[in-house]
Amino acid sequence: MKKVILLLFLLTVVVSCKNENQLEQEIEKIPMNIKIERFDELFSHVNDKSLPKLKKDYPFMFSKKYADSFWIAKTQDTLQIKLLEEVAKVFPNIDEQQNEINSLFQHIKYFFPEFTPPRIITTTSFVDYRNKIILTDTIALISIDTYLGSDHEFYQGIQKYISEDFNKSNMVVDLATEYAKKYMYQGQNKTLLDEMIYFGKELYFKDLVIPFKTEAERIGYTNEQLDWAHVNESYIWRYFVERELLFSTDSKLPGRFINPAPFTKFYLEEIDSQSPGRLGQYIGWQIVRAYMKNNEVSLKDMLITSPEDIFNNSKFKPSK
Repeated sequence: MKKVILLLFLLTVVVSCKNENQLEQEIEKIPMNIKIERFDELFSHVNDKSLPKLKKDYPFMFSKKYADSFWIAKTQDTLQIKLLEEVAKVFPNIDEQQNEINSLFQHIKYFFPEFTPPRIITTTSFVDYRNKIILTDTIALISIDTYLGSDHEFYQGIQKYISEDFNKSNMVVDLATEYAKKYMYQGQNKTLLDEMIYFGKELYFKDLVIPFKTEAERIGYTNEQLDWAHVNESYIWRYFVERELLFSTDSKLPGRFINPAPFTKFYLEEIDSQSPGRLGQYIGWQIVRAYMKNNEVSLKDMLITSPEDIFNNSKFKPSK
């Protein structure tokens, strides 16, 4: 009997992998040829003669309340020069990121046929990491100086749990996150479960549109942190249930379990220091995955489904 069960399991895995490979092959055929526009490089070489053309090509990058002399002076600013020098060192070319974004857009186009790719433009922002990517219907503006490597000197003074994602490999992940927000709809989050499902939707979206990134990269964990979450998944879930936190509206809960932090605040000395932050997001991710596994629902429909419906129909059981 055990051999039969094992055989059925292996057949299921083989069929699933075959279907995933076929899907990826289909997505790869979707026409997409994006080109990242390096405004940061163009601005670094601008002068009195070339500035008018640059302003014509990128009018949204130049506030009309400033005279041309302001922009020329900015190119000669010591910090601006240093920023552009460091960017040039880390990004002598941007081919890898361009290929990843191209693949991201192919995946989005597959699931959302109405999707139209925007112009992708890189610029510097004096490390404005709270606005790493600004997304509109026609433009995606990327602050390239927030992807120089987590240990870069520019990030000294920024808490490590924040700067650890300031790597070039995270550019496409952050862009996928912004698109998840664009396609999701959810009423005002009132309970901890609402918050968990919201981020679970976001992470599941990334499962489908950037499958070439690892699970750890999608959630912003190290491999060790993701392993910790997997191993302790049953305990985390039991903690939420036994303390009746899921439907609590306590405003302190997102700070403990959802928001970026160096660790999750269970208020248990033996595990707090070992745990990664945002474990509420992680559990929400597993609930949404369970929901999608146990229901015939499209990605588009799931993203606008209420947290209550997702939770009630997920049949979620934590891994042991």
